[in-house]
Amino acid sequence: MIRRATPADADALSVLARECFTQTFGHLYAPGDLTVFLDQAYSPAVLRSELQEPQRATWLLFEDAVDGSPSPDEASCTPSDLVSSTSPTVHIPGKHPSAPYSAEEAPASFPDGLIGYVTACPAHLPHPDVAPGDGEVQRLYILRGYQGGGRGTLLLRTALEWLERDGPRTLWIGVWSENYGAQRFYARHGFEIVGEYSFMVGDHADREFITRRPARA
Repeated sequence: MIRRATPADADALSVLARECFTQTFGHLYAPGDLTVFLDQAYSPAVLRSELQEPQRATWLLFEDAVDGSPSPDEASCTPSDLVSSTSPTVHIPGKHPSAPYSAEEAPASFPDGLIGYVTACPAHLPHPDVAPGDGEVQRLYILRGYQGGGRGTLLLRTALEWLERDGPRTLWIGVWSENYGAQRFYARHGFEIVGEYSFMVGDHADREFITRRPARA
């Protein structure tokens, strides 16, 4: 199941978001930098405020939302290609590779089977061509142990459809410069690298690519 999140989901989303980020990127950063970032980006108060914004939308993914084989988009992606995001509250788009794990590793367990989420919002990436009315996929995460099976594509398409609900518009996504699988995944959805910027996690700077999909007629 996938459903739109509400402000009442802020506490659960905070726990999920912190766990996803730490699973995926925690090994890359000093503990102090990681703590600062998690508090800035994923506190319940911050997320509750975001969930109240009418121009922003988050969807929650629950276990068994997708059955069967991976979609064509995901067939050539590794699990780490389908989790994303690393940045403070304003724009959190990058897609760093996840830490290595065994396919047999037990997935993390959350109440009601919550396993992932995606957030879409007005575009805020630091690129000179970003214009009012542009949209952005800001965060996309799936817990380790649940990645694949079409879940990443389901979340991404949900966000893209919402961003284009009033018609075609230019769309943006940030992606870590070293996550080549994620770059291929986004390219299959029409996104092309057009720039880069430094994504800060505490005092640690990551090189992030900026990708864009022009408005489609």
